[in-house]
Amino acid sequence: MPEHRIVKYREKWAVTFTDEGGQRVRRSLGTDDLEEAKRRLPAFLRQMEMPADLTVKHLWDAYRKDKDGKRIAGNMEYSGKPVLAEFGQLRPEDITVAACRAYARARRAKGRKPGTVWTELNHLRIVMNWAVKMRHIPEQVYVELPQKPPPRDRRLTREEAYRLQQAAEPEHVKVAITLMLGTAARKGAVLDLTWDRVDFERGLITYADVKDDELRKGRATVRMNAMVRRELMKARKGALSPYVVEWAGKKVGSIKRGFAASVDRAGLEGVTPHVLRHTAATIMAEAGRPMTEIAAVLGHSDSSITERVYAKFSPAYLKESTDALDLEGVPFDVIEPDDENKK
Repeated sequence: MPEHRIVKYREKWAVTFTDEGGQRVRRSLGTDDLEEAKRRLPAFLRQMEMPADLTVKHLWDAYRKDKDGKRIAGNMEYSGKPVLAEFGQLRPEDITVAACRAYARARRAKGRKPGTVWTELNHLRIVMNWAVKMRHIPEQVYVELPQKPPPRDRRLTREEAYRLQQAAEPEHVKVAITLMLGTAARKGAVLDLTWDRVDFERGLITYADVKDDELRKGRATVRMNAMVRRELMKARKGALSPYVVEWAGKKVGSIKRGFAASVDRAGLEGVTPHVLRHTAATIMAEAGRPMTEIAAVLGHSDSSITERVYAKFSPAYLKESTDALDLEGVPFDVIEPDDENKK
């Protein structure tokens, strides 16, 4: 984008610049409020950088650039490989339902899991929705998603959870697993946690980062139990960086290999980091904790979400209702059928 500046034109703010042909160009930002014009300027500049013959790849790359530093940008580096191989050279309006269905069939034929295929096409949908919002394309593009697979219901027993926590190593992996089991936090929140948000005096861990909007949503403040406190105090003594989960003085970006090795040592199968969050919530429900309290630990803004998933694990779940159906001890005489009827 060439040099530009904001000017007032016909009672509204506009941006002016010189195009490739040397002509002075003026484009309205559509507002008479200077602060709003400044807020709109970055989106306008991104739009001007877009090529005339816009393709899915252009939008995919622009979206990742816009979300640089956020988790989804990293995830889309991998999902983008198969998606862009199929859709990258298409114009957005050339994405069809038939193309989405053919993509899903082809990916499943290659042995890709239904959840993986769903995620890939959902990333494509996210990019198209963003492109409309940023006015890169004029209208919505429909991306059909395959049926989302049901969530896996794997959860650990208390004994399995204990085995995993004890088998976890090296030390940074053990700290991460202890936090996931002991506070029901997501893996990302654990890896982002810094020591300034660990309050040993009050016994609180604040997963939300007030300095980053992306790291606030769905992240709770929780109380550390004895297990968590013990591991954190050990980690704090040897800390070389601001991050609670660190390796060689640096933030840990992934514990995938160490986590898998710990699961193997514990003699477990089918365990992912998210299973630990599911396990922690289930254990709280089985202990009879109120759904509102469990929701607060999980960082759910609406406890109805928590209740829908975890209420069935509570010992009080439907107990009074089903007790009402108990016919034992009914206070009336039971008339035995006569011998003829028995025959």
